[in-house]
Amino acid sequence: MLAELFNEEELEDNRIIAGCDEAGRGPLAGPVVAACCVLPPDFPFEILNDSKKMGESERKSAEYLIKEKAIAYSVTAVSNEIIDEINILNASLMAMRLSYLKVRRKVKVDLLLVDGNKCPDVDIMVKAVVKGDAKVPEIMAASILAKNERDRIMELADRLFPGYGYAKHKGYPTKEHVAMIKKYGSNIITRTSFHLKGEEITPLLL
Repeated sequence: MLAELFNEEELEDNRIIAGCDEAGRGPLAGPVVAACCVLPPDFPFEILNDSKKMGESERKSAEYLIKEKAIAYSVTAVSNEIIDEINILNASLMAMRLSYLKVRRKVKVDLLLVDGNKCPDVDIMVKAVVKGDAKVPEIMAASILAKNERDRIMELADRLFPGYGYAKHKGYPTKEHVAMIKKYGSNIITRTSFHLKGEEITPLLL
């Protein structure tokens, strides 16, 4: 797959590859979470997939192996307050950059691949890969780590704010969540840079 994305010189010069992805750009509440991961050549790549296409138990099993076998990994959450201050795109890029910097302290990385079409500001070669979470193993692994961590955060939020159903919808703009916002109003993890317009949710800052 990498040979299809990059030329021979890039692959030759960049042997240590890290993948980065985020979870939580679309929700109305909670943080955005990013992960960065470097995998060894003997990793069981067949367990990886786009995290959105995996069931919860499948993701958790994959997470265990990723954390056990990865050369290096990190997970970073950026709060809803920062999202509201700098907008969700910049907060997502910040989370990815911070995750990369944590991995860099553990292992020298030559090439950072990130999911999507925007790149964080880092000190090495970085490339965005559209739908990378379904194409690049390192991005798939990061996607799984980020998704699982954010789910755990929102399950904790559900215990703190039981009326909002966070354990079920994880803060995404489902009809149930919209109804709870209209009934109870916002709380300390609500993203105030998103507003309700009828039944639709519109980010004020993209």
